[in-house]
Amino acid sequence: MIRKLSKCIREFKLPSILSALFVTLEVVFECLIPFIIAQLVNAIDVKDGAAIELAQLLIYGGILVAMAIASLLCGALSGAFCAKASTGFARNLRKDLYYKVQEFSFENIDKFSTPSLVTRMTTDITNVQFSFMMIIRIAVRAPIMMIFSLVMAFIMGGVLAWIFVVVIPPLSLILFLIMRKAMPVFKRVFKKYDAMNESIQENVKGIRVVKAYVREDYEKEKFDRTAEDVCMDFTRAERILAWNNPAMQFFFYGVLSAVLFIGSYLILKTNGATNFGEVSQLIVYGMQILMSLMMFSMVFVMIVMSVESGRRICEILDEESTLHNPAHPVYEVADGSVDFDNVSFKYAQNAEKNVLENIDLHIKSGETIGIIGGTGSSKTSLVNLISRLYDASEGAVKVGGVDVRDYDIATLRNQVAVVLQKNVLFSGTIKENLRWGNASATDGELEEACRLAQADEFVRAFPKGYDTYIEQGGTNVSGGQKQRLCIARALLKKPKILILDDSTSAVDTQTDALIRKSFREYIPETTKIIIAQRISSVEDADRIIVMESGKINGIGTHEQLLKTNEIYAEVYNSQNKGGKKDEE
Repeated sequence: MIRKLSKCIREFKLPSILSALFVTLEVVFECLIPFIIAQLVNAIDVKDGAAIELAQLLIYGGILVAMAIASLLCGALSGAFCAKASTGFARNLRKDLYYKVQEFSFENIDKFSTPSLVTRMTTDITNVQFSFMMIIRIAVRAPIMMIFSLVMAFIMGGVLAWIFVVVIPPLSLILFLIMRKAMPVFKRVFKKYDAMNESIQENVKGIRVVKAYVREDYEKEKFDRTAEDVCMDFTRAERILAWNNPAMQFFFYGVLSAVLFIGSYLILKTNGATNFGEVSQLIVYGMQILMSLMMFSMVFVMIVMSVESGRRICEILDEESTLHNPAHPVYEVADGSVDFDNVSFKYAQNAEKNVLENIDLHIKSGETIGIIGGTGSSKTSLVNLISRLYDASEGAVKVGGVDVRDYDIATLRNQVAVVLQKNVLFSGTIKENLRWGNASATDGELEEACRLAQADEFVRAFPKGYDTYIEQGGTNVSGGQKQRLCIARALLKKPKILILDDSTSAVDTQTDALIRKSFREYIPETTKIIIAQRISSVEDADRIIVMESGKINGIGTHEQLLKTNEIYAEVYNSQNKGGKKDEE
């Protein structure tokens, strides 16, 4: 885990090293200052009736001021480099994590929930950033200060310095026991964090439904339960970590009392052989040793919290996409023909049942294919294999006569435009959203695509037309308008295959008919696959596929299926009230 995370330091290695270097120099000056003060105190003692000379006093004072200024500058530089290194490390880590998620296949994305990914990219990275900041500054400062202070304590106090050595093992044992107890709690609490974020995301995303059904109180109670659960686990963890500070204070004041008692006794007993200056500065070194231990405990607490965060981040970084380009990919799609050669598919390798079973289907380039079937009949799963959002478990899916697994993924997906069931528009202008289909599209091409998708009229009705700003998630346009903009966006790719996955469900039948008419007249060479719930959306297709329980139940034209397929005839009759067709 450490090796994986440390790769994200990259260009911030130098600031990290400089931060550690300057904090080392800061500690050196801090540890030398008490030694100089001890010399000054001893020199001030009047011996044989002679007092310290002013010049000597000024020399000591000048040295102390110079050391204090040097320590201050080193501390400031260390802090500046530490801030640059830690924020840069977090930036690289967040960037690597985000880029990794972009490489994921649908199968990888299914493994991690969206709220969990958000928590890992925010809270978890912040925890790791704080730990890194402490490691390159405080974790460097603490051991160096402890070692220097111990050495100086032995130089100045001799046997008295062993008091500090004695307290280190029991204090280390206490810290180890605290860590051992707290780690499982933090491991548990971050999973509950994910659940809480999931509850928030679900509520905010579906706020209109919540208000429509007056379920605010229910949602509040659900959130309160989740938040209380997180709070209880954090409280439990904090209770364990809270033992850290009292333990430090106990040893701190215990050692201080021991040094004062034994030091005073030695001064009186040795008749001045042990002087006051040495004992007083020994106390300062003792405080520095214990302060360094307290710093250790701060770093330790932060690391305990961030270890689980680091593990969760590495889960994403270690996750390998289940889809890869072949060694020698094909970079050109010949045409829009699609072939399913005895294809079976399941979402997980250990799943007992296939989602699609023995699909044998051949679609000619330029054909219009309709797909009808009940909920759960695997219509979407079928078309997801065409653009290789998933790989077939058995058999082969071919586009343009080539197995989709042999194509460069980007090349294939640029030639297979998919308008999914859940239409998504991003915050930005209508033009910016449309250019997701073709970044270099001209204004004329944008307007032409919108005319084909029956979107041009309502776009021009907006005060700012194509420069109208779309709110996040497309909340300021209707469902039908959103669908038509998504269709226009797909058309701008000028694909060889166009897949509409129930993408006209929110538009009226007349608009739906106009969209299909545009497809027939303006993109006749494009293979069009239309998944729909309404018979009217597919009845003029060249062929219609009836899906049931992951299998093809029937294939034929509208007239053929009315005569030969019970499922199709039943759906048609139910939608047309006994078979009477809706007039266009």
